[in-house]
Amino acid sequence: MEKESNRIAKVIARSGLCSRRDAERKILAGQVCVNGQVIESPALNVSDGDAILVDGKPITQFDETKLFIYYKPVGLITSHRDGQGRKTVFESIPKEYGRLLSIGRLDLNSEGLLLLTNDGEFQRFMESPANEFERVYRVRIRGNITKEDISKLKNGITVDGVRYKSIDVTPERKQTSNSWVIVKLHEGKNREIRRTMESLGYQVNRLIRISYAGLELRNLKPGEIYETKIPNKILEKFNFYKRKNA
Repeated sequence: MEKESNRIAKVIARSGLCSRRDAERKILAGQVCVNGQVIESPALNVSDGDAILVDGKPITQFDETKLFIYYKPVGLITSHRDGQGRKTVFESIPKEYGRLLSIGRLDLNSEGLLLLTNDGEFQRFMESPANEFERVYRVRIRGNITKEDISKLKNGITVDGVRYKSIDVTPERKQTSNSWVIVKLHEGKNREIRRTMESLGYQVNRLIRISYAGLELRNLKPGEIYETKIPNKILEKFNFYKRKNA
C-alpha cells in the first residue's frame, strides 16, 4: 500500500511545534532538513517514513489531533517563554501531556478556559477570525453598566483607532460597588473586553472566560486540565479546512 503523503509545512504544524505559516518561514530560512538534506521550498510532500529535523531536532509525526481544556489561573503568561522571567502556562502543565499549543490567549490578569492542542494546524483553524467562534466571559466591573453603554457595545465601538465588532453584554449580579456581567464576543482581539469597557468608564477587576466555541469551563478549578473530545460540528469544519488547504 502506498504511504500517505502531506505537505512538509502541514506535517510540521501537526507535530505541535509551530503553526503552518511559521513552518513555511522556517523552511525558507533553511532550518528544516528532510532525510539529511536541507530543503528550500515548502512545495514538498513527505510521508511517515521520512526523517524530518527542524532546527536540528526531530519532530514527532502523529495521526490524532488532541484537544484539552485548561483553567488558566491569574498570574500566568500564555506563552512558552517570557523575556521578563514570569511563569508561563506551559511550565505549570505536567510534562506527560507533551508539547501543547494554546488556542488564543488570556492575559496575565485574566483567568478561566484556555483551549490547548497538540496540532498547530488545528490551532490556526480554531483561531481564524473567519470562523467567528463565540467566546463567553464572566466579567466583574466597577459600577453598574447602563443600557446606553450596552447598546454602544452591541453596535460595535472604536477605541484608539481600533474597531471592535458587536459585543453582547448582559448584567448578571450587582454588588456594593461592583457588578458582574456576561460578555459574548466573536473576535477575541487583544484585551478587547478591558479596552472597550475602560473606554466607557468601567474598570474591569476580574475576567473569567467560561466558554469558547461551545466548549465550557464547567467545574474546573484553577490549574486543572483534562482532555476532551472535539465536538462533531468543529471536527467537520476542521476536516473541510484541511481538504481546502491540502
